[in-house]
Amino acid sequence: MRHGFANKKLNRTSEHRKALLKNMLNSLIKYEQITTTLPKAKFLKPQADKIITLGKKENLQTTKLLMSKLQNIKSTNKVKKTLSKRYQKRNGGYTRIVKAGFRYGDKAPMAIIEFVDRDKEAKKVDIQKKDNTKDKKKDQIEEKKLATA
Repeated sequence: MRHGFANKKLNRTSEHRKALLKNMLNSLIKYEQITTTLPKAKFLKPQADKIITLGKKENLQTTKLLMSKLQNIKSTNKVKKTLSKRYQKRNGGYTRIVKAGFRYGDKAPMAIIEFVDRDKEAKKVDIQKKDNTKDKKKDQIEEKKLATA
């Protein structure tokens, strides 16, 4: 009998599983789309939906709960300010899982988990635009050093 076995263990200890879930939630909130293995995506989907549902409630208790689950103030603020407003009229099903073939090395089934109606620009959060003013300033500093030497 299989009573009391609610979650997948993902072949990890409980501490590792909790850390994995927290990191994946933060990445999903930050980028609004991540690529991972299918079992991890299926493990993440209900938790992400619960986080959005919590964010839709406007009180201090839910903010503290979000902070305790995510442990990241930027992710908490994004859930409270952006994602909760986006999904205000939706009653559930904030994420979707799209199967993405198999990984090259070990043939693990891959999947893309993303928010429904996601912001396409959120994927480019960490990509920095090349700033020519910094390069010009560096060149000016080097010219000054050469001129004084």
